[in-house]
Amino acid sequence: MTDPAGFEEYRKQVPGTVEKYGGKFLVRGGQVQTLEGDWKPKRIVVTEFEFLNIEQARRWYDSEEYRALKALRLRTARGAAWSWSKASRPGCASAK
Repeated sequence: MTDPAGFEEYRKQVPGTVEKYGGKFLVRGGQVQTLEGDWKPKRIVVTEFEFLNIEQARRWYDSEEYRALKALRLRTARGAAWSWSKASRPGCASAK
């Protein structure tokens, strides 16, 4: 985070945009401990969109509602973003 006050504003506003596109936060912050590998993130956010839909996640990411917030995030923090479909987890139909 390069600008904590600016990032806090992002953090307050982004949930409404995620929810509008059928998303919900599964993980948002908290302690991170690397068990294997070289990646040592300081913060992780995991967002799930309805039906594990990669296209819906992209619609949110490219949306008018998120555009200004994305610019704010890019100004106030350093990080990376990924999108994937059909995540496999126990009890999930896509895990078969």
